[in-house]
Amino acid sequence: MKMFVDVTDIYLHKAPVDFRKGINGLSLIVEQHMNLNPFSDALFVFCNRTRDKLKVLYWQRKGFCLWQKRLEEDKYEYCKGCINQ
Repeated sequence: MKMFVDVTDIYLHKAPVDFRKGINGLSLIVEQHMNLNPFSDALFVFCNRTRDKLKVLYWQRKGFCLWQKRLEEDKYEYCKGCINQ
């Protein structure tokens, strides 16, 4: 099975997100804060405050998918263009 086959864009939410949020909460962030359509062929990437977890939300055919990754010994780095924005 190939994941992300229909993806056309990838969007990073720059501010940290409360990781208790699930599909409904993250899709509201996409709509209200990012001004984007969560049903589009895009990936929406979120990071937590400590930068050791990622969540990826995307629409696939008939429903939302939520993918999560947790780093055990490292942290995700901010890109230089994302800091203090």
